[in-house]
Amino acid sequence: VTHSIPACIGSMTINSKQLDNESPVSIFAVNKCYVAVQDGTFFDGSGFAALVREGYKVRSDVNITLEFRTTAVHGILLGVSSAKVDAIGLEIVNGKVLFHVNNGAGRITATYEPRGTNSLCDGKWHKLQANKSKHRISLVIDGNLVQTDNPYIQSTSADTNNPIYVGGYPADVKQNCLTSKSSFRGCLRNLVLTKGQQAELFDFSRAFDLRGVFPHSCPGAEH
Repeated sequence: VTHSIPACIGSMTINSKQLDNESPVSIFAVNKCYVAVQDGTFFDGSGFAALVREGYKVRSDVNITLEFRTTAVHGILLGVSSAKVDAIGLEIVNGKVLFHVNNGAGRITATYEPRGTNSLCDGKWHKLQANKSKHRISLVIDGNLVQTDNPYIQSTSADTNNPIYVGGYPADVKQNCLTSKSSFRGCLRNLVLTKGQQAELFDFSRAFDLRGVFPHSCPGAEH
């Protein structure tokens, strides 16, 4: 087993002596346990999760689905880039959700603007689906569809080869389809990337880099 247990552990004794877990000698990626907990992954607003170390190839088609819960009006959801301009990005900016795609010819953006400024940032779960099919892109939030025209119809493939960054990205990493640098604060769950018939559900506890991210435990309410 090469990854940590997604659980809460308490009241541990060795040889009848209770261990003091309030003042450990060292600590790494251990968060407090919440009284009220929900399924999901908690992002504390300081970091990111990095998935697919060898690089994720978006190419012509990808369908991204996830659920998010936040009270912040800014935050990066997901970015996959390349060393060139090809990239995709999902972010919350001023309470709107933006889905950016650059197939090499220029960035295009589908924007979902809710009726109320904070209606997506109300601490409740919201469903997101972002779809790129060749040069077409669409965004569905809570069942509401947004599509956008793409003038670059000849350019159909986003030739990315970098990891998938979720909730933010490191300072030394380039992201061509994100306008924000704000790390996401809140909870994410059910991140699935689908290509054709191949659907992949990502388990954040298996990320190769996690900073400020706590898999499998989401506080029942914002702290």
